[in-house]
Formats: sequence, structure tokens, C-alpha cells
Amino acid sequence: MSVTEQHKQNAMAFYDLMFNQNRPAEAIARYVGNTYTQHNPHVGDGTDAFIAYFKRMAREYPGKRVAFKRAIAEGDLVVLHCFQHWSGDHDHAGIDIYRFDDGRIVEHRDVLQIIPEHAANDNTMF
Repeated sequence: MSVTEQHKQNAMAFYDLMFNQNRPAEAIARYVGNTYTQHNPHVGDGTDAFIAYFKRMAREYPGKRVAFKRAIAEGDLVVLHCFQHWSGDHDHAGIDIYRFDDGRIVEHRDVLQIIPEHAANDNTMF
């Protein structure tokens, strides 16, 4: 398996473990490097803030789920195009960008958009 393919697999495994399985501390221990730079303005920087945020999400949105629609890797970057179901709230389309260093995730960026009930076209967001 190529390095970029391994990065894709690790990014999806990381996301599944922290989001679907509600085990953010284990996700950090398995897949994240010595530093974790966060660019999402709703999550603090570093691993402790990440763990606290996803523990809170698990309480506030029990049953939340992510499904991967696309995974693209180039060099040290992985982009995941995801469907997110947030129980009791809107569903979302998201793009997550992870940067790897020495095989470990060290940086995260994302954009998230509510999936509307009606669209101006017949195309889906996926």
C-alpha cells in the first residue's frame, strides 16, 4: 500500500473512531502526532481541546454518524468528503482536510454546510 493510500485509510479510521464510535482519546492516541493544529473555529487547538469537544458532541448528539463519500490524498494531505448525520439537528455535508507528518495527523481544517430541504438544482451535494 502506498503512503498516500495509508494516509487515506488512517484519516477515515481516525474520523470513524472519534465521531461514530465516540472514542476521541483513543483516536488521538492511535493516529495523531505530537502536535495537533486545529483550524475549526469551534474547537480549541491541541489534543485536549479536541477530546473535550468530541466528548461534548457525543453527549449533545447521541447517534451522530459520518459516512465517507470521497477520500482524496496527495502528498501529506487527505481530503474527506463526508455526510454527517447529527441526531436532533440538520444533516451536513463536510470537507475535512488532514495534514500528515511522519505518518501521523498533525493538522485539521474543515468546512461544513447544512444540507437544505430544497435546492435550486436536481444535483445532490454528494
